Amino acid sequence: MYWDAFGRKLGPALNPPDTGRDFIAAHVHHDRGVTALVDGAVVGVAGYQLGGRALTGGTVRDVLSTYGLFRGLPRLAVLALFERTPRKGELVMDGIAVDAHHRGGGIGSLLLKEVAAIAAENGCRRIRLDVIDTNPRARALYERHGFLAQHTEQTPYLRRLMGFGAVTTMYRPVTEADRAGGGAR
Repeated sequence: MYWDAFGRKLGPALNPPDTGRDFIAAHVHHDRGVTALVDGAVVGVAGYQLGGRALTGGTVRDVLSTYGLFRGLPRLAVLALFERTPRKGELVMDGIAVDAHHRGGGIGSLLLKEVAAIAAENGCRRIRLDVIDTNPRARALYERHGFLAQHTEQTPYLRRLMGFGAVTTMYRPVTEADRAGGGAR
């Protein structure tokens, strides 16, 4: 599901798809994501960065080991485009994906509420995320949950490579309601 949601964006760094899926699976940090289950099946996931760890990882050595030196170096350059380091008191969302058959049913909202509760538990003052211009549905979800656009970076050089031409950074404060808790864990 994560590859289905982010494969177009991550593909230039991690393709072919089977290798990319395997790389992500081998370097996922389960303690940096929340999942939504329906009848025991994962139907949504939201990843975040906190305390120096993100949902997905992998070191330079891991990339070079998987792809080799000559194919790995350009991939590292593409992966560097996605680096976002949280500031003090900030949780950075890594991405949110909901199974296509469950979109529009409130799964994304539940995942966002749970991430906000985690941010509150960890003393964060705000949540930051980036949304691409080709995903207006995600942006609308974030706006419904109190995220405000702060900056849009035009990235026309990425349109052909990754399918988007602008990235908007959005912020949302952590509130007292978040401190009261998210959904079930």
